[in-house]
Amino acid sequence: MRFEIIPVTPFQQNCSLIWCETSGSAALIDPGGDVDQLLARVNQAGVKLEKLLLTHAHLDHVGGALALAREFKLPIVGPQEEDAFWLDALPEQARMFGFSAAESFRPDHWLHDGDIVELGELRLRVIHCPGHTPGHVVFFDPGSRHAFVGDVLFKGSIGRTDFPKGNHAALISAIRDKLFPLGDDVTFIPGHGPMSTFGREQRSNPYLSAVT
Repeated sequence: MRFEIIPVTPFQQNCSLIWCETSGSAALIDPGGDVDQLLARVNQAGVKLEKLLLTHAHLDHVGGALALAREFKLPIVGPQEEDAFWLDALPEQARMFGFSAAESFRPDHWLHDGDIVELGELRLRVIHCPGHTPGHVVFFDPGSRHAFVGDVLFKGSIGRTDFPKGNHAALISAIRDKLFPLGDDVTFIPGHGPMSTFGREQRSNPYLSAVT
């Protein structure tokens, strides 16, 4: 697997362009906005965009998905269906945060814990990690040892849980019981900010080291 991080929206959300080196099949993970910029990077990479993958339904992660799906006839895949209420609230989210008008939508496929998303020869494992939102999922590539974790975990921090249906205990449990067992060597790409590894965060993240 190869990937490129493309920060988008005023929130500098890490949209990731990922692709299979053998087939050139590509997907955008969390295309939150700045669609023209995303398409330019896809064209520069010389890959074939086939899917849009969503970790969760906050506007800065999904804001460009519907436009891309309609223009290029791409399936929207994810998140888990407990985030449906956030998708319904996209127009309200846009007004609240000063984004361009947004339209509610439903993905072509909801995802569940243990699902596999295929992209060329890649097999991305889906891990349901509620807490930041109830339907949040993580995409893990065992071959390259990379995880795309959305807003579950950050370098030196964790996702907010003060949004509607947020759950701090569930978030901590997902990180410690579902992500960290994947291995200290796994590099993760968060929804915002720099990459890190699960091992580094397990040792030094103050929001996790304080949890017993």
